[in-house]
Amino acid sequence: MAIQDIKVPDIGDYTDVPIIEIHVQAGDKIQVEDPLITVESDKASMDVPAPAAGTVKEVRVKLGDTVSEGSTILMLEAEAEQTPPPAAAPSSPPTAAPSTGQIADFSRVHASPSARRLARELEVDLPRVPPTGLKGRVTQEDIRSFAKGGAPAAASASTGAPTAGGGLDLLPWPKVDFSKFGPVETQPLSRIKKISGANLHRNWVQIPHVTNHDEADITDLEAFRVQFNKANEKAGIKVSMLAFMIKAAVASLKQFPEFNASLDGDNLILKQYYHIGFAADTPNGLVVPVIRDADQKGVAEIAQEMGALAKLARDGKLKPDQMQGGCFTISSLGGIGGLYFTPIINAPEVAIMGVCRSYWKQVSPDGKQSEWRFVLPLSLSWDHRVIDGAAAARFNVHFANLLADMRRIIM
Repeated sequence: MAIQDIKVPDIGDYTDVPIIEIHVQAGDKIQVEDPLITVESDKASMDVPAPAAGTVKEVRVKLGDTVSEGSTILMLEAEAEQTPPPAAAPSSPPTAAPSTGQIADFSRVHASPSARRLARELEVDLPRVPPTGLKGRVTQEDIRSFAKGGAPAAASASTGAPTAGGGLDLLPWPKVDFSKFGPVETQPLSRIKKISGANLHRNWVQIPHVTNHDEADITDLEAFRVQFNKANEKAGIKVSMLAFMIKAAVASLKQFPEFNASLDGDNLILKQYYHIGFAADTPNGLVVPVIRDADQKGVAEIAQEMGALAKLARDGKLKPDQMQGGCFTISSLGGIGGLYFTPIINAPEVAIMGVCRSYWKQVSPDGKQSEWRFVLPLSLSWDHRVIDGAAAARFNVHFANLLADMRRIIM
């Protein structure tokens, strides 16, 4: 088998574009059109595909490197009788074919890398999807609609009219020269904030959010947590309150299965697994790693896995599959402060729990004598298309009761 020097193909006039993702490593077996790296220009990101199938012998680039046409990406031990296809045009970032095993001709399709990735996941023949985006771009919504056998949304870019799906007819965003009023500095958004911002905007606009606020008495649980951490200090085991919340979330989802669901058109997909996401703060923005099968893990194991995932998130090394498949998300601001907030639901989930910093509060259970208790503020946002107010209130109360006495979980 011949060793091939795999280089960056013609990517137009772009030079010295940074590598933001590397999809392969030495020893990987790849197929034609598998993505090798993703580069990001000042206008868009694009995948660079494999021109031949074979085994990766050596990767010659690393994250953050800048490349141009002709830059070496990797050394490939190609399979016999492989003939590299011509380089794809930069206006249509190439992508892998559907999982049917046939190579689809996506080279003439105008779509983003994320849309192409969605087409692969849904096994959609991208050239057959009617585009509704600007300049004939195939959008993710076009792909989803096509996969379900529905008609594409009506295009309205030129007229400004609402789309067929009841889109918003909004005024254009104001264009302001801020430098006229004083000194300014322009700072580009990080890639994570660009991606998460688009997702958050979609979720906020398309999901009818309602937020219930409550509080949990965690006086006894916090005392136990401190005692447990002290007893296991030499073993290097440290449990946060969030690990207990994940176990409480699992038990609550089992009690209220409509919260462990996703909406698919007129159907509700009820999940029989319990993968819990938690929002992790990184230098580049928030990401949501997922603890898989949290129902099958103890609090200490969850805490250790959370620590490992949080470190990967801070280092920018989380893999896509470590952020997928979540059923329910917990967003904790406990280390910062505040009382209550409205967390945005992480679609396609139908609810999210937000928690803030715990505080001491004087209460009077019997209306006569008062005592100080340590309480945790809870903010549960839920999708009103799936969940009603009474169910949300019951979920919050159940969740709070579990934290007040974790023995309820084993009953």
